[in-house]
Formats: sequence, C-alpha cells, structure tokens
Amino acid sequence: MDRRDVSFLSDLEEVIRSRLTDRPDSSYTVQLVAGGDMRVAQKVGEEATELALATVAGQRDEQLAEAADLIFHLLVLLSVKDIALADVVDVLRRRHGG
Repeated sequence: MDRRDVSFLSDLEEVIRSRLTDRPDSSYTVQLVAGGDMRVAQKVGEEATELALATVAGQRDEQLAEAADLIFHLLVLLSVKDIALADVVDVLRRRHGG
C-alpha cells in the first residue's frame, strides 16, 4: 500500500461529506443517512458481521468486498457524527507511541 491508497480514503471521505451537504436525491449515502443515526449504526454493524462471517467461510473476493463495505459505511458514520478520519488516525498513532 502506498500513499495514493491512503489518500483515496481521504478523497472518499470528502465525497461522503459533499453528499451530506449537497443531498442529491440519487445518492445512496443521502438515503442511508435519512434513516437516522440508528440506521447508519445498524449498517456498520451489519457490514462488520458480514466481514467476520466472510473471514471464516468466504473466499478472498468476498472478504475484500465486505471489508470495503465496512470501511465505506464507517466513513459515513464518522461523517454523520462530524468525526474526521484524521482524528481516528491520531488516536491510533497515540496508542502506538507515535
């Protein structure tokens, strides 16, 4: 993984935030968030469970797809709660002595 891979997560975070600001009708993100915090949290939990199950029983492609779904929905949840991915990274960095 290189910096371009990591910077894509920042780009995706910005796309999500712009969807929440612009609220295009056709946006899945907007439709998800319209369901409220509980729906967003439920979706994160659902994707985490699907990844856990794919880890045990799935093929690599399924594991990758579920991991991507989980990361996307986590970014939506963080955006809804006005938590920047950079803030999460700072917490991880402090936990690991950096």
